[in-house]
Amino acid sequence: MQDRTVTRRQKDNSGEMSARQLPIILALGTTQTLAWASSYYLPAILADPIARDLGISSNWIFAAFSGSLVISALLGPRIGRQIDLVGGRSVLSISSLAIAGGLVLLGLSTSIPVLTAAWLLLGVGMGYGLYDAAFGALGRLYGEAARRPITGITLIAGFASTVGWPLTALGLAHIGWRDTCFAWAAANILIGLPINWLMLPPIAGAKAVVANAVKPHVPIDRPMILLAFTFAAAWTVTGAMAAHFPRILEAVGATHLEAIAAGALIGPAQVIARIVEAGLLSRYHPLVSTRLACLTHPIGAAIVGVIGGGAASVFAVFHGAGNGILTISRGTLPLSIFGAQNYAYRLGIIGAPARMAQAAAPLAFGLLIDMIGGRVLIVSSALSLAAFAALFLLNTRRAEE
Repeated sequence: MQDRTVTRRQKDNSGEMSARQLPIILALGTTQTLAWASSYYLPAILADPIARDLGISSNWIFAAFSGSLVISALLGPRIGRQIDLVGGRSVLSISSLAIAGGLVLLGLSTSIPVLTAAWLLLGVGMGYGLYDAAFGALGRLYGEAARRPITGITLIAGFASTVGWPLTALGLAHIGWRDTCFAWAAANILIGLPINWLMLPPIAGAKAVVANAVKPHVPIDRPMILLAFTFAAAWTVTGAMAAHFPRILEAVGATHLEAIAAGALIGPAQVIARIVEAGLLSRYHPLVSTRLACLTHPIGAAIVGVIGGGAASVFAVFHGAGNGILTISRGTLPLSIFGAQNYAYRLGIIGAPARMAQAAAPLAFGLLIDMIGGRVLIVSSALSLAAFAALFLLNTRRAEE
């Protein structure tokens, strides 16, 4: 159990601590960028060439990828509990090893069973090493002063697709998909692993904490359920847009070129929104920025629905801005409501439905687009507004324990 006095001191001295937080922010921002680029963003570039080489449909790759997200969701609470006990150093280091192992196995794949095993191992690596684990590690280090570091690492890792997709495409063009997987594996071992192990400080007395640990009682109460629903609804939209964004824009009247150009604006919009969150919105409770973020996708969808495909870029900016802030809120909102005690464990519980929804969203929305075309934005907007409504049922006053 974390010392409440220490947590309060961390909170009060958050401005003073910012200089000491910077190396950790830069380190985790780098390893998060690497982890996302070499796992979550990989299928977008490599799915088709892998499928052609193995003589299978690319749907097999995306099905295995969805399975990896399910694995990461199921592991979430257990990983969060481990971070609460011993900190993020060993957990994030395991992630670097697991992602590297999964990439090596993927590069060696010659059949569907090996391919599936590779993605399941990558799912373990994603569970141990993507945002929820990194946020939990920061919460374990800084307590309620973790909001600034959480925002900081998302600012850096927001460029994961911007960096990862071109590098993966470059590798595909020059050394083939198998050696590209091996190169990403080497990067996780030579860059990710040392940074995670050397830059994250060990937690004093971790062995004694583990020896005396009792599984915490974290009630699945109204705030927990509302937060889990909010992020599941939001991440359904995120997963669907990541998979089908150009196709949806073309369905509402945008040209292929307009759709691709609009998609390129999502990343910059995310980063700009995170800068705004770190500056202007940081003086308010995270619930304020989360509510605003849930409204941006429906507003953008309404604009493109009225004007048509010519407003594709406007929609992309609105969607990207909301998605950028929601990523931060996934870490900061639970911290502000529940505090630092058992924070990573709570994140694992709250985040599990969101990862499940994110895994199912590409297939579900693909079927919906086939049936209703561009009107699928009504469905995505309804999900965002449902998340917005759920946030108004939250009580931000922390219960006395």
